Parts: sequence; structure tokens; C-alpha cells
Amino acid sequence: MASKDQSAQDIADAWQRERPGTPVDSITIVTPIWQLAKLFGDDRRRVLTRAGIDTATLDLLSTLRRSGSPYALSTRELARRSMVTAGAVSQRVGRAEGEGLVTREPTPGRARTVLVTLTEAGHDLVEGSVDQVLHREAELIDALSPEQRTQLSDLLRTLLQDVQSRVGDHTISQVGQI
Repeated sequence: MASKDQSAQDIADAWQRERPGTPVDSITIVTPIWQLAKLFGDDRRRVLTRAGIDTATLDLLSTLRRSGSPYALSTRELARRSMVTAGAVSQRVGRAEGEGLVTREPTPGRARTVLVTLTEAGHDLVEGSVDQVLHREAELIDALSPEQRTQLSDLLRTLLQDVQSRVGDHTISQVGQI
């Protein structure tokens, strides 16, 4: 098993030495992505814990907040925008409603459609949480220049789109989401 202080390049070199001809180039790309995903996910959960919100609730409230005033969406639209199942949306909405963060009621004229609306308490919580998360993430990527950030963002978008196409999955959710 690899030691924690071995770099992705060390691991790739060891595999190349042990199995010449095996394609190892992906190791120096995929391994750091996995490591960063874990670090970013763990750090975000710590920030959210301090803010008094979990990732699923933040996702729900953020989706409503980004929809613009009056901060209301149908459960179907919430599922589409959050890239989670209708059942997951129902659970999230139920918990958030119990905490006074959202309300849900039938859409006028469409009895089978439920409209979820952000409450003032939900608005206040998402505003503070998003500020904390985004400020922290800005700190974490501060080592990159603006040009490097743009370049990395472009490369990651290209890689993500290609991998999604190759594996046939265009419905990813956040890392570490339960």
C-alpha cells in the first residue's frame, strides 16, 4: 500500500517500473483530483457544521435562492436543478420545512404540483452559509493566479464533459453528498 507521503508521480513511476507498458499518465491527474475532492469536501462540511447547516439543506436553499425572487420552485424543478431524485427532494423539503426554512403548498390551479418557497429564516441562513463557504473556498485556491484559475477551470470543464460523455452520466451531484 502506498505511503501517504508518496506523490502521484511516485506512484505512477512505481507502476511503470513494475508494469512497463501500462498506461500510467492518468495517475498524475486523477489521484490529485480525488485528493482535492476529499480535502474540499471535508473542509466544506466543517464550514457548514460551524454555520449550522448540512450539505443537502444548503443545496436545497441555494437552489431556491439562485432562482431569484420570489425564491420559489416546484419540487419537480428543484429535483432537476439539484440533480437529485424526487424522493431526495421530498426528504430535504420535509426537513427544511420542519426547521422553518421553507414552506410548501399546492401550486394555484395545479393541484398535483407542489411549490416550495424560501422563508425569511431560510434566506438568512443561506446568505450567511454561502458567504462562509465561498470565502473559505476562495482562500483555498488563493495560491493560483487569476490566469491559472481560468486555465484550470477551462481544463476541468473539458475533462468533466468528456468523462461524462464516456461514462454516460450527465447527472452528477456534489461530492460527499448523502
